Amino acid sequence: MSSTDKKKVHDKPAKEVNEQEKEVLEEIMEELEEEAKENKEAAEKAEAEAEISEEEASAEENEETSEEESGDKKKGLFNKKEKKDPLKEKIDELNDRLIRQVAEFDNFRKRTDKEKAQMFEQGQGSILEKLLPVIDNFERGLQAVPEAEKDGAFADGMNKIYKQLMKQMEDLGVTPIEAVGKEFDPNFHNAVMQVESEEYESGIVAQELQKGYMFHDTVLRHSMVGVTQ
Repeated sequence: MSSTDKKKVHDKPAKEVNEQEKEVLEEIMEELEEEAKENKEAAEKAEAEAEISEEEASAEENEETSEEESGDKKKGLFNKKEKKDPLKEKIDELNDRLIRQVAEFDNFRKRTDKEKAQMFEQGQGSILEKLLPVIDNFERGLQAVPEAEKDGAFADGMNKIYKQLMKQMEDLGVTPIEAVGKEFDPNFHNAVMQVESEEYESGIVAQELQKGYMFHDTVLRHSMVGVTQ
């Protein structure tokens, strides 16, 4: 065997070995590439998630900051509202005092006017009460005129004066109290005696001894009456 043939024999296994190693190396390279690709994708995913988390955190932080700023603004406005102008407070206080004093004065004026009216009415009633005996004497005088003289000039003149006096009393608010034929009422009548009567039932005023008078809604003088038994 020549040296060339020997060389070929020895070279063949080496070539086969190199091809096997090459295949193994290719498989290892593919695995490494696949692993590198997976690692790259995992890294990119992790980076994307990190960016999303950072954006969410930034948004939350901005929202909290906005809420704090809004709260500070509201608080500032609230404090601004709470803080009043001393001059305005003084004006409001004086205005309130003025309104109260005006109301008090108005109440005082109304109360004074009412008291004056009551005092005037009481004084007027006292004077009118003193005129009642004069009216009583007029009525007694007219009743004492004889029948033959009732149509005379004197009696006619006295009767006209009496009617004029009663008209003036009526205009002032003085009116006679109805008594005869009415049920006895102690608010208006003063019973001084009991009488027998076939005309009226028991408890009815049968006789008027002295005429009573009202002054507006007040009894100026009670009627003096006799009540049926």
